[in-house]
Amino acid sequence: MKITSYFLAISLWISFFSIQAQGLIIPNTNTNFKCMAGRTIATTDIVVKWNAPGVKGREGQIFGTNVAPYGMNVLGFGSDVESPWRAGADECTTISFSTDVKINGAYLPAGNYAYFIILDENECTLIFNKNVKEWGAYFYDQSLDVLRVKTTPQRNLPNNKERLEFVFSEQTDNSVVLALEWEHWRIPLTINIDVVGTTLASIKSQMAGGIGFDPPSLIAAANWCLNNDVNLDEAVRWLNSATDPNLGGVISFGSLSTKSALMKKLGKEDEANEIMAKAIELGTNIELHLYGRQLLNQNKIDEAMAVFEANYKKNKGAWPTNVGMMRGYSAKGDFAKAIEYAKVAVTQAPDDLNREALKAAIKMLESGKAL
Repeated sequence: MKITSYFLAISLWISFFSIQAQGLIIPNTNTNFKCMAGRTIATTDIVVKWNAPGVKGREGQIFGTNVAPYGMNVLGFGSDVESPWRAGADECTTISFSTDVKINGAYLPAGNYAYFIILDENECTLIFNKNVKEWGAYFYDQSLDVLRVKTTPQRNLPNNKERLEFVFSEQTDNSVVLALEWEHWRIPLTINIDVVGTTLASIKSQMAGGIGFDPPSLIAAANWCLNNDVNLDEAVRWLNSATDPNLGGVISFGSLSTKSALMKKLGKEDEANEIMAKAIELGTNIELHLYGRQLLNQNKIDEAMAVFEANYKKNKGAWPTNVGMMRGYSAKGDFAKAIEYAKVAVTQAPDDLNREALKAAIKMLESGKAL
């Protein structure tokens, strides 16, 4: 019995110290706020995490002091290497990118990085480092730097920013500015993303999974490739799968018209024309009308007119085929013919909105102006 109690006590002692070694997690009551901000551009997720110190009455005594020192400095407390500023407080600031990006024009692979800054009044150096576990910059290891880029800080800004903050701004379809703002300083960097490349990689990844057996998704992926003029051969293969009845696919106007356009881009004109002829046989009056309008927007007037005529003949002049004929003749400069079809279209209009739009079109044509 005593032996059993002895081993039980030893076991509890080991368990107690094992728990202690793992470290107790309790809510952070530090005066430096734990913060996180993010932005998504296309398929790229950008997340920055930092601890935000406050100015706390030290206005004019932040940058260039021991709070945020210029240059590289030995920070002490066991650190004997020169280190940059940690761009925040407490643990190191981190920035993650789910895809490859460019920072101020320089390539940075996808990943999670510790973010440091070598401060200078005129030109700061921004550092992206592999070690995201360190405390501040005390154990900074330059050999783990993945990228260093320069940026120009903005100083003496009129409003005092009490808490250090990372702010996203100036977003476009393929870029965004991320700036550290604190006290009267702003330190920006520009993130650029290869939207086409990253989106294509995402599509290919999805197509390799279960979604690669879904005909609508395969057609959507092929359409995206067509519109962005990339990955054309594989887009054709996706369409072949999407329309294969053995795989549950259905041949439709949408799939065939997309395949025809892809074939044209690949220089296979005869095959493209054959496929488009089959598409026109399957197309509804609305699908053919919209396809003709699409061709007009591409300034392919003769091709558009051929589609409008086929639609008119196939659907025996039903709505909106007269509208298509009106637009086709207007584009060819035959306003008299365009007016003739427009007047018939007015009588077929399904609602007041279309009716009034056609009346306005007739007035424009009568004044000698193309639609």
